Order: sequence, then C-alpha cells, then structure tokens
Amino acid sequence: MALPQHPTHKVNGICSRLEAAIDHWRQGKTNLVDTGHTIRSLFLGASWPPPVAAAIEAASLGLGAQAGVGDPSVAVRSSATAEDLPTASSAGQQESYLNVRGAEEVLAACRRCYASLFTDRAISYREAKGFNHTSVALSVGVQHMVRANRAGGGAGVMFTIDPESGYDQVVLINASWGLGETVVQGTVDPDEYEVFKPLIGSGGGVVPIVSKTCGSKAIKMVYGGEAETDAPTTSVATTAAERASFVLSDHEILQLGRWACVIERHYGCAMDIEWARDGVSGDLFVVQARPETVHSQMGRPGSSGEVAQTYVVREPGPVLATGHAIGTAAVAGRVCHISLKSRNSFQFFLDFRFSVSKSGKARDIRPIVLKKPFKEVCLEYLST
Repeated sequence: MALPQHPTHKVNGICSRLEAAIDHWRQGKTNLVDTGHTIRSLFLGASWPPPVAAAIEAASLGLGAQAGVGDPSVAVRSSATAEDLPTASSAGQQESYLNVRGAEEVLAACRRCYASLFTDRAISYREAKGFNHTSVALSVGVQHMVRANRAGGGAGVMFTIDPESGYDQVVLINASWGLGETVVQGTVDPDEYEVFKPLIGSGGGVVPIVSKTCGSKAIKMVYGGEAETDAPTTSVATTAAERASFVLSDHEILQLGRWACVIERHYGCAMDIEWARDGVSGDLFVVQARPETVHSQMGRPGSSGEVAQTYVVREPGPVLATGHAIGTAAVAGRVCHISLKSRNSFQFFLDFRFSVSKSGKARDIRPIVLKKPFKEVCLEYLST
C-alpha cells in the first residue's frame, strides 16, 4: 500500500506554522537544528484525518490477509518527489523503518516518515537547490518484510551503471548478510559482483560475471527482540563462515543482473536498485528502484557533467586516512576526526569538508553550517 503527499498538514494547520519557521531561519532568528526540530514536532504531534487512518488500518489488515498472518512484519519506506530528479538527488534523506508490526505502529512509522521530510539535512539541501519546502511531496510505501534476517537471507543494492567510472555496460551488485540497511548506510564492507550486460541471457553456456569480490561483512542487521522496549532491528556480528563465503551464487547474480536490465529498459535510464533474499524460501525480491543521478547526467546540456573533467593531485602529502572513494574528483579542505559518540552529529560541524571515523576511513560529510556551537562534539584536527 502507499500513502501520498502530506495527509496530515491541511487537517492540522501545519503549513502556516511550517512557513513561519522557515522564514525565521532565513532571517537568522533561529538556527537550523531548532527549525528542523520545530517542524518535525508539528508532524509528530499531528492527528491523522480519520478517513486516512481507517484506510491505513484496513490496508494493513489486507497485507496480513495476503500473507496468511494476522500481524505481518512490514517495511515502511519514504519516497519524496525531490529525492531523485534528473539534476538533483537526495536519496537517503528521508527515513524508512523495518520490522514494523500492528496498525498503530504502522501509523506511527508513517507519521515519522512525513516528519523526516524536514530533517536538518533535507531542509538545507532543498534551500540550496531552490526547492519550495511546502511543494515537495512524499509518499510512504508499506511492504511485506523479506525475511533477509533469517539464516541464509541477504540483501543489498545494484546499479545498472558502474557508480565509480560511469561505464554503462555492466551491472554492479553489492551483497551482505541480513537486512539491506547495512549496505545502504555503508556500515558494512559487502561482496561485490560485476556482470557484463551485453552477454546476459546470451545462452551457449556463457557466464558473463566479470568479477567477484568477497567483502569482510563483519556485521549483519537482524530483527530486534519481541519486547515492546526492544528496537525493531539490531546489528550483530557475522560468523566466520559467513565472512568467508559469498552471499550470492552465480545463478542468483545472473538473475539479479537480468532483472536490473529489465528495470533499466522499463524506465529508460540507469537505475539504483535495492534487492533482498528471503532466508526461509530463498526467493529473491526487488524492493526499491530509483534513477541513478550522477553519471547518467554526464554530457547533458546545463549539467555539471557537460564538460568532461579529470583531476590530478600535483603535490601529494602524507596519507592521513584511507577508505572507499565516492566518485573520481579531487577536493581540498580541512579534516576533522569524529568520535563514535558523535557520528550522528555531523550537522554541528562548521568549516570541515571531510570526516574520519575511528576506523580511519575518510568520508565527505558535506556539512550544514550552523550559528550555534556544539561543545560536546569531540574533534581532533588532522589537517588544516
């Protein structure tokens, strides 16, 4: 089932207060953190219109009837209209919730999804892109949970274009054990498989798997406990056997590769796709698909990729940290070391371009500039 736009904002009179909060921020009367908190509180404290609440509850019961269970476990996923435009991508800015049970919990998760349209990061991104904050809509999809948390279950993402080089003749698949959020969030080193698209389905015994890399897969995300106070999901260590083995068989790699090509042909553009494998049935599922919005825009008039660019570091300095590159550009800026306790507080950093976690991996955090210091954040300057 799916919910459109903002079903609570008109009934609860949120729009005028939302616009006032944004205006105060633009005028410097408040900071971004307080503005975001104020707006999200409007949604979290709002009431569902009775017809909408009744429709959600009825649809939840319908999902249970389809699965033959009275209380199905579902995923509640956000999708905003400004999330994947041809020239802008804010994928991951809105929240999704896994292993949600019961109509009341589904209603609460849907409300939190709408509130997440106004995270600090999302507000700052739309402001920078010139999007109208009250015109951006969000839909919420509610799906059966694929039992990827069970033994043998796995999940990941796949691209119909190489996300590093932009080469469009391969499908690149990432896979890890358990639920797919660890791969999406970048908290695990997954397996990586590359499939040559022109030879997919060519027959003759050809297996167009170009490469297979076994990732460390140190953790996996599974369902939390049954108690009301338990989190819906939790991360646990993988076994030695899981770390040493590939998540997908060659047959499954090729099946996902075929599906990726079908999806790409349907939408007519390079795609970023999430998939999962049920640990009980062994069945594969595609759970989400969105346009790839980086390399697919190269060469389009008016895009930043209209002119091909290459980067060379002329005077390399000492290596301070290593990690997986995102893209092929070279940039300069100040670097800070973030303690594990502060990794959810990126929005409080002022003048930094990069962060380095305790594991030593560098990451571009694209921070939001605030007017309010945050003294509790632990910083260790590595470079200026």
